Amino acid sequence: MNINIFFSLVSLALLMILTLFKPMDIKEDDFSDVPLFNISIFTMYELDEKGLTSLMSGTEGTRYSDRYSVKLMDYTDNSQEYIANMKSNSGIYKGDNVYLEGDVVYFREDGLTFETQKVVYNKKTAIARADGNYVLYRNNNKVTGNKLKYNNSLNRVQSKNVVAIYQLKESKK
Repeated sequence: MNINIFFSLVSLALLMILTLFKPMDIKEDDFSDVPLFNISIFTMYELDEKGLTSLMSGTEGTRYSDRYSVKLMDYTDNSQEYIANMKSNSGIYKGDNVYLEGDVVYFREDGLTFETQKVVYNKKTAIARADGNYVLYRNNNKVTGNKLKYNNSLNRVQSKNVVAIYQLKESKK
């Protein structure tokens, strides 16, 4: 075999490799949102000069630099006149807000209860917001609707598309 043909074939093979094969595209991941720690059977107490203000527990808690992520969240706010308890399948505690999702049950110690799928609770204003459908009840009274805004400190409820079933008290004359 002629040496010129040999080098021509080698050069042609190298040119084909250069044009047909692409270099690997290696992607770099940004690991800025790495959990600091993860705890099973998680409980967190918040205290101030007056005592216990809130209690949060769950089956698994993950602490990030700016938030807690909790499975089977059970959050109790003791900072208002009435103690409010919220339970959900999962939740995120970030700053002054508690985000609850999945089978949320809000219970206040005076008997007011509502159930929905998603709630955002602000600790400073004591306002719970649910954008989806909900069922609210106290004793035998029942209210359904959507877009609930409940203020725990003022005991006020705002809603849309409300259907209420309530029992009137007999007047004593």
